[in-house]
Amino acid sequence: MTALTFAVAQKLLADTLAHCRAHKFNPMSVVVLDAAGGISAAASEDGTTFFRWKVAYGKAFGAVAFGMPSRRLNTMAGERPHFVNALNGLADGNIVPVPGGVAIRDANKKIIGAIGVSGDTSDNDEAAAIAAITAAGLVADPG
Repeated sequence: MTALTFAVAQKLLADTLAHCRAHKFNPMSVVVLDAAGGISAAASEDGTTFFRWKVAYGKAFGAVAFGMPSRRLNTMAGERPHFVNALNGLADGNIVPVPGGVAIRDANKKIIGAIGVSGDTSDNDEAAAIAAITAAGLVADPG
């Protein structure tokens, strides 16, 4: 696969939310971006806060914009806070450098998109994205 199709993005969205419900996570927001940062699928469950989708978007955005999952951006923010702050400024504040933004790679390790998840703990957010990506036969890169 060289591109993330709409059909695959919709399946990733559904499978991410299914994982969240199966594990009784809090109400969630999920955003699936293609490699160019375009929104391919997005949803917020009943009960999420109105800003939750933007957090999910910011997690996925960082993964596709910089080619590194949000967990790695989180580590970098601790090690080089001024640099990550500068990157976020260049990205108009759209980066949320906390776990839950997982890069989607094809069989050749090329980033074809990312899933951003927000609503529960960062580790649970990340686990839901990984489960959906793996179920789709793609490679999850959580960092």
